[in-house]
Amino acid sequence: MSDHQVTKFTLLVTGNPASQQSASSAYQFCFAALKAGHKVSGVFFYLDGVLTASNLISPATDEVNLPDLWADLAKEYQFPLEVCVSASLRRGIVNQQEAEQLALSNYNLKSPFVLSGLGQLAELSANCDRLVQF
Repeated sequence: MSDHQVTKFTLLVTGNPASQQSASSAYQFCFAALKAGHKVSGVFFYLDGVLTASNLISPATDEVNLPDLWADLAKEYQFPLEVCVSASLRRGIVNQQEAEQLALSNYNLKSPFVLSGLGQLAELSANCDRLVQF
């Protein structure tokens, strides 16, 4: 594939990974795009999509572990997994820093997911050819 055919995508995931298909569809789209030689500038999880970043998700042994799949894909292809901090705090997803600031006893943000703001979504959008929402 020549460089002029490579498309750089940003993905926006807004659906609950336990009850909607959006996070799984986004993962499948991302995987296929990367295997086809396209690039992903980043994935932004917003609204109920932030639940994908929980380190406490424990699917049944015969089910797909979506957070692990996202983490492995992001590490392999070196793109960020950004999680909206406001939506996360409302849904009980916190990193170590937020847990300390809020005097919470624990945190549950899975690595390499990182908390960020909507400004990061704007930056990812500005640095891609296509923004695809799931």
